[in-house]
Amino acid sequence: MSRYKSDFLRVLDERGFIHQISDPDGLDALALKGPISGYVGYDATATSIHIGNLISVTMLYWLQETGHKAISLMGGGTSMVGDPSFRDDQRKLLTPEQIDTNIAGIKRVFGNILNYGGSNPALMVNNADWLLELKYVEFLRDVGRHFSVNRMLSFDSVKLRLDREQSLSFLEFNYMIMQGYDFTELNRRYGTVLQMGGSDQWGNIINGVDLSHRMGGSQLYALTTPLLTKSSGEKMGKSASGAVWLNGDLFSPYDFWQYFRNTEDADVGRFLKIFTRLPLDKIARLAALGGSEINEAKKVLATEATAVVHGRAAADAAAETARQTFEEGALAQSLPTVEVPASDFGNGMGLLGLLVAAGLASSNGEARRHVQGGAVRVNDEPVSDERLSIGPALLREGVVKLSVGRKKHVLVRPA
Repeated sequence: MSRYKSDFLRVLDERGFIHQISDPDGLDALALKGPISGYVGYDATATSIHIGNLISVTMLYWLQETGHKAISLMGGGTSMVGDPSFRDDQRKLLTPEQIDTNIAGIKRVFGNILNYGGSNPALMVNNADWLLELKYVEFLRDVGRHFSVNRMLSFDSVKLRLDREQSLSFLEFNYMIMQGYDFTELNRRYGTVLQMGGSDQWGNIINGVDLSHRMGGSQLYALTTPLLTKSSGEKMGKSASGAVWLNGDLFSPYDFWQYFRNTEDADVGRFLKIFTRLPLDKIARLAALGGSEINEAKKVLATEATAVVHGRAAADAAAETARQTFEEGALAQSLPTVEVPASDFGNGMGLLGLLVAAGLASSNGEARRHVQGGAVRVNDEPVSDERLSIGPALLREGVVKLSVGRKKHVLVRPA
C-alpha cells in the first residue's frame, strides 16, 4: 500500500520510480489538490536518447496520464556547454547545427510515448529560447550570486571528477547554474513546480529548487528515480552491440525486443512495472511464474516495452520474427541484416571474419571459440569447421543466416 494520496505519486511509488523527493508530503498535497506542471530535461548530445532515459520519459507519461501537465525540455542551450556530471573529461562541444539535428531525432521518440495533442497536451520546449538570449553580466548579478561555489563543489558528480584529479572547466561549472535557472524560467512561463530526473541529477535539480527560494519565487519540488541496474549489479543500458538507443535507426525494434527478452529472471517483475503500462495485478501474476514459464513473462515484457517505444505494429512484428526464428527455425527476413560486397562474397568469405563483420563476435579469436564451443550455425545448421567458406552456394532467398547461440541471429546479404 502506497503512503501517497495523489494518483501521480501513488502510481510512481507502486511501480518503483521514486528514489528521492525534496518534500514528499508537500508535493503529494499539491498533486492531490489539482493539476501541476512537471518536466524532465534532455540534452541533445546524440540523435537519440537511450534506454536509461526511458524511465524519466515514462514518469512524464504517468504525470500526463494522471491529469497533470508534462513538459519535455530539450537542452538546445545547455547542450552547447555539456553536463559534467560523473564524467572524467569535458564533453565534446557541439555546433548549433549538430544540436538541432540531434533534437529532431530525439523528438521522434517522444511523439510515440507522450500525447502532444488532445485536451491535456504535453509540451516540448527548448531552453535555447531563453538561455541564448541572456545578457551575461545581468545573469551573473541576478542569478549567479545565489549559487555557493562551496556547495557546488560538494556534489558527488563534481567531487568524483576532482578526486580523480581531472580538471573541471569554468564552462562546465556554468552548466549547474544554467540548469537551475531553467527550473525557475519554466516556473515563470508555465507554472512548473516539479523537476524529475535520475538520481545522478539530484544536486542539479535541488539547485533549481533553492534558486527559486533565494529569488523569492514559488516553492518548487525535486523527484529522482533510482539508478537502473540489473539484479546482477550491472548498469542497464548496454547490449552486446553497444548502447540501447530508443530510435529504430540506431537500434532496431527487433534488437530492442530481444534486449528485454533476455532480461534476467529476477528483474522481470520490476521491469514490467517500470517499462510497461500493464495493470499491476497482471504484472504480479506474470512475475510469479516460475521455471520455464518465466520465459512467457519475458516475451510479454519485451512486446509491451517495444510497443511503448516503437508502436504496437513494430512490437508485434518483432515478436513474430522471434517466434519464427526460435520456435519454427524459419528464415525471417526482418532479422538484422548486414550487407557485404558481392565481389567478396562471390569468392567466398571466411566464417570467422564474417561473424566479426556481422557483429556476432568482437574478434576472430572470439569467433573461433564460438565455433569450437558448438554455438555457431549457418542457415540453422551447426558448424564445426572454423575454416568454412561462406559463398553463393549457401544463399537462401538471397541471404545467409548466421547464428551464435539461441538468441543472436544476423542475415548476411551480398550487395
